[in-house]
Amino acid sequence: MIKTSAITKTVTTSQGELSILKPISFEVKAGESIAIVGASGSGKSTLLSLLAGLDEVSSGEIYLDGQGLHNMDEEQRAQLRGEKVGFIFQSFMLVQSLTALENIILPAEIAGLDDAKQRGQDILDKVGLGHRGDHYPNQLSGGEQQRVAIARAFITKPKILFADEPTGNLDAANSDKIEQLLFDLNRDSHTTLVLVTHDGELAKHCERQLLMNAGELSEITPANNALNSDESDVPETAQATQSQVG
Repeated sequence: MIKTSAITKTVTTSQGELSILKPISFEVKAGESIAIVGASGSGKSTLLSLLAGLDEVSSGEIYLDGQGLHNMDEEQRAQLRGEKVGFIFQSFMLVQSLTALENIILPAEIAGLDDAKQRGQDILDKVGLGHRGDHYPNQLSGGEQQRVAIARAFITKPKILFADEPTGNLDAANSDKIEQLLFDLNRDSHTTLVLVTHDGELAKHCERQLLMNAGELSEITPANNALNSDESDVPETAQATQSQVG
């Protein structure tokens, strides 16, 4: 479903070229759930943006469902995202002038789905907000806004769902609710899930965990699942019990 080959990301700064991601190669099978963990600034969100086609690689290849993102321009990447990808942001990214229901059905309307409104109401009910469809984002709590964002991501039934710190702005109680909802919908929709998180409880529910450290990616083996407790447990370097991805 996802395949990368030696992808890198560099940016130009006043001090010269800065390498954000070193050559990374790995694969994600259809239906798998993957958590990318690591310290702040390690390159996790950059990698997620590249995988979702929100940014361009400096070198290397990315394939989503057999299609080469690295060969596409922005318009082509946007079309692919609309057809195959859902994205959940830490900051919700809801349109403030639209109601909860209108936010949810927006991707379905853009995709030209005839049953957009009915799909929207159905998934709004599924996330427990059927009674809040006519409310605007500023009338909803943080947990409710994230549920709307998750419903919006799932409405087109994407093959791949990317989530960037989906519980990062929520308290413990709401984090638990969002975690349960995310994996319930993922299982029901048979969607491939790739998420970036500092939340060890969220990460350990994924089938695989990958550690990003200083722009390098390694796979966390079961023997090193101390990473599941909290962010402070994430090692600064990959340990011997981890295998290098790619």
